[in-house]
Amino acid sequence: MSCDGFLIINKPPGYTSHQVVAELRRVLGIKRIGHTGTLDPMATGTLVIAIGLGTKLIPYLQEEKKTYRAELVLGISTATQDLSGEVITAHPEMRISHEELEAALQRFTGPLEQVPPMYSAVKVNGQPLYKLARAGKTVPRKPRRITIYHLEATDRTVDYYRFKEGPFLLVECSKGTYVRTLCHDLGEFLGCGACMGSLVRISSGVFSLDQAHSLAEVATAKQNNSLRELLISPVEALHHLETVQLRPGEVERIRHGNHIPCRNSRSELAKVVTEDGRLAAIVRRVSFSDYAYWQPERVLLNP
Repeated sequence: MSCDGFLIINKPPGYTSHQVVAELRRVLGIKRIGHTGTLDPMATGTLVIAIGLGTKLIPYLQEEKKTYRAELVLGISTATQDLSGEVITAHPEMRISHEELEAALQRFTGPLEQVPPMYSAVKVNGQPLYKLARAGKTVPRKPRRITIYHLEATDRTVDYYRFKEGPFLLVECSKGTYVRTLCHDLGEFLGCGACMGSLVRISSGVFSLDQAHSLAEVATAKQNNSLRELLISPVEALHHLETVQLRPGEVERIRHGNHIPCRNSRSELAKVVTEDGRLAAIVRRVSFSDYAYWQPERVLLNP
């Protein structure tokens, strides 16, 4: 049975994203599986998995914004910028008021530059930073442009925070943001140091934790031949793209990578669907002064 589409996994703690993919390959007996965005091993939550033809559609998904629930631990900074790392600095006598924290959260909302942490998969001269970090090396890293769209403390249980205390943060940010680095930078700004405790990815673009399944649930669905019930179809996953319905005679043109007419559309990108509802291709609009056509960019039908 062919299974193409997307599966939302609630990643358990302790698993790397690669380990989740490896486990799904073993359980499902499918080799062509990948994930659309890494989660740290200690993090949990929304991990989008592409299966079969879904792996070809990852660049077209609407996943620019991510939403997280992160625990901010004030008073200590660590080598990994989370609680798993060696403590570098500690400020046992610190006290941070809600007003001070709110000012810091406002300061870190909007467009920012963020330096990737040493314990990350970012490569410098072909070498992952985390391997250099484990060898005790620190190298210069170029800052990256990110955006924090929304940042707030979700609980107000105390008047002020003491050593190793802190709120849970709701973070809505652009793809590529390191939330643990955000926590570290907040601590630097407040002058007391900080790191990240727990982290849950609530959503990745249009995909949310409400849609997620555990690895055990996926294994059970495989045994019961009901895996398709858990899958988000390629057409559904690309709902944000305009739909172009193929007319008789156009299927073969698309199958062989030939263009088809563009009728009354101004979209730059669209998905092409067959009469029976299958995703046939991703097409890009090519226009001239008096004529436009759809040129296949990614053909999904067998030749």
